[in-house]
Amino acid sequence: MKIRSIVLAALIGISGMASFGASAAPADLKTVAAIHKNKATLAGQKISAQGKVVKVNNGIMGRNFVHVQDGTGDANSNNLIVTSKQTANVGDQVTISGLVTVNRDFGSGYNYPLLIEEASITAKK
Repeated sequence: MKIRSIVLAALIGISGMASFGASAAPADLKTVAAIHKNKATLAGQKISAQGKVVKVNNGIMGRNFVHVQDGTGDANSNNLIVTSKQTANVGDQVTISGLVTVNRDFGSGYNYPLLIEEASITAKK
């Protein structure tokens, strides 16, 4: 009887940890290349992706511009530009979640075929 209780407690503990792990990371992560490839159908939708921060420009037009790469894509599709009130440091591994925006024109020559806007940025520890 005591062994059965221990096994049951272990199963409950493992089950609880598994559900925590599943909820800790977004279930529908997309690659940078896939976001570029499907940007027209993803426009207006919230997406999540992971990658490494390769460039940061803070405080431009009331937002931070964070460039994220995950090793997918080619020279034209390997970089996501993310706008956010949050920021990160170059070299950080991050998870981002935000709205896909296509053909965003800020004027003065600042035109972006793809942006992830209003994003949350979470650095991995």
